Amino acid sequence: MTSEPCTWCGADVGPHDGYRLAESPGDRRAVFCRLEHVVPWAIQGPSWEPGAPTEPADVADSLDACARCGEPLGDVRLVLVRHRGEHRIPDGFCSVQHLREWAAGGGRYG
Repeated sequence: MTSEPCTWCGADVGPHDGYRLAESPGDRRAVFCRLEHVVPWAIQGPSWEPGAPTEPADVADSLDACARCGEPLGDVRLVLVRHRGEHRIPDGFCSVQHLREWAAGGGRYG
């Protein structure tokens, strides 16, 4: 895996850093260098890149509820994966709106 441009600002995002967002099903994705970039991206209307997620298939297997509202995730879901070195930390969302609210509140540690 090589560097990818941040969907919001265009900065290089290395393979062991940043956030990768995927919509499933739909094969749409976005890459962010910082969690804060999710907020303006969502507010202005999300622009997606085509393509399947590059994460291993099992990285999101443990996700069954929206990280914002706690409701069970349906067939259509968003998965945001934090790349931190070799670690992959996934969070699931039922909508772009809930992803934006979660990110605006500081994310997992807000």
